[in-house]
Amino acid sequence: MNSSWKDKKDTFDVVDVRKARGNFLPGLLTKARKLNVGEGMCVVQTFEPLPLYSAMEEAGFDHYTEKVSDEEYRAYFYRKEIRENTYEKTGDIPLKPTAMLNYKNIDNTLANISVNFWELVWGKKEPAIDLKTKLILSLSNAVGAGRLRQATRELVKAYSIGLTVGEMDEMFSLFAWNSGIGTFSSEIGPSQLFEAYQTIKNMEISGKNRIEITSALMEKFGEKNPATGVINR
Repeated sequence: MNSSWKDKKDTFDVVDVRKARGNFLPGLLTKARKLNVGEGMCVVQTFEPLPLYSAMEEAGFDHYTEKVSDEEYRAYFYRKEIRENTYEKTGDIPLKPTAMLNYKNIDNTLANISVNFWELVWGKKEPAIDLKTKLILSLSNAVGAGRLRQATRELVKAYSIGLTVGEMDEMFSLFAWNSGIGTFSSEIGPSQLFEAYQTIKNMEISGKNRIEITSALMEKFGEKNPATGVINR
């Protein structure tokens, strides 16, 4: 953090999301994008909002967080430059881990443990395994465990950062091989996961680019879809 703006933080608008229901991230990012360079905002949450940092950084924000108590964290975001987010509704990568909001309804300590575990797995600055490969591995593990909701979300994220149709073709061939024709036919073929895969293929054939396709995937397979959303409403 550049400490030159720290003295200004008490003048920032405060957005308290401790009692927010549903996915507040799109609205939060919309508000952030309206700020000019030299302006900032403060987000109040019951746990440290680690997944928010990368989305705000991608939009050109520096951040600084204070732990006020076990149930109050204040994350200050200062806009140091204007950057265009690739995905209008999501920040730097689609489908942020909004399931963390469910954990805070159980226990704030559990929410903090979960967020830090997420940071350990997905938030490393110099990971040994690149993000696309991690998402492919997570997708495959989810299919093997029958968690097709998770697998669909991982597919959307992996596609947004470069997963190709050719790679998906080979992945789905492996799913048929490893799960068996019966399981593939009755469970994977009719699933949201397979529909998302076919949506990508058909839209690429029609000439749509990756950003257009990812936006369409977010509309169809994002938090509004009860088969792929993860927030308890």
